[in-house]
Amino acid sequence: MRIQSVALIGAGAVGAWFIPGLSYVYGDRFSVIAEGERAEKLKREGVVINGRRYKPQVRSAVEAGSLGVDLLIVATKYDAIPDILHDIKTITELGKILKRELADPAGTIVLSPLNGIDAEEQIAKEIGEEHMLWSFMRIVSARKGNEIVISPTTRDGLIFGEKHTKEKTERCRAIEMMLMTCGINGRFSDSIITEMWQKFAFNLSTNLPQAVFGVGYGAYLDSEHVAYIHDCLAFETIMVARKLGIVIDYQPNTRNLAMPGARFSTLQDLDAGRKTEIEMLAGVLMKKAAEVDIPVPFTEYTYHAIKALEEKNAGLFDYEV
Repeated sequence: MRIQSVALIGAGAVGAWFIPGLSYVYGDRFSVIAEGERAEKLKREGVVINGRRYKPQVRSAVEAGSLGVDLLIVATKYDAIPDILHDIKTITELGKILKRELADPAGTIVLSPLNGIDAEEQIAKEIGEEHMLWSFMRIVSARKGNEIVISPTTRDGLIFGEKHTKEKTERCRAIEMMLMTCGINGRFSDSIITEMWQKFAFNLSTNLPQAVFGVGYGAYLDSEHVAYIHDCLAFETIMVARKLGIVIDYQPNTRNLAMPGARFSTLQDLDAGRKTEIEMLAGVLMKKAAEVDIPVPFTEYTYHAIKALEEKNAGLFDYEV
């Protein structure tokens, strides 16, 4: 099996990880999916990544799907998933009716390497689980103005695997070969669900408390109070995971994990006045906890605190003195 064509939905801080390598190797067989004003802007301005401008082929879901898509990478913001389900279904359905055979007999392979643990679940409900490979990203990237900056020290990149088997299947080997050919960092995981939950616990405990207080990563090491909140969020996530049969470990903070002033994605969003992905993080854990009857009071408080900070950014509390 060989991946011969790739499409990407979402050319932001996550999608940018793939654009340079896929553009170079696949050329016209790589598409960024967009329509309307978004498509026109991408065609006109491209995407600036680490100081270099890339102008990949921009196609609608129908155009790309009609050409055949072996691999579809979904890299939008989490809250955009409902809006793009139609495009994902269009591409996978067109793949089924094409006369030529796609790389995978099951049809288009779909990767959705978003933060969180339920993006694949949402997409699979629409197109069927047979299309899905489970995945997540471990990168350091941020949007600065009109440019996406990706840390050159990033190593892991895309982590992917099969949900129901530890085996490195043929389609996993095909993804592995694609990444190697394109010079894109990534690796296969034989325990992808566990690794996704491990990162989920990290995001909840390390991403969220600093966003509430507006402080850098060093606060977890310099303040017993911030560290306490971190630990409570971590242990709530661990308890819910174990109730679901997924064993993950507590990850202590260390000085070499990040610079003291590092501000992770939720705080970056608040700093920029953007909506956060709190629903994907605390919101999802609250739903999973309710399903298995585990109380998560620290998660609930953090959820509402960050929702209130979003309201503050939106001007809700701009009262006259």
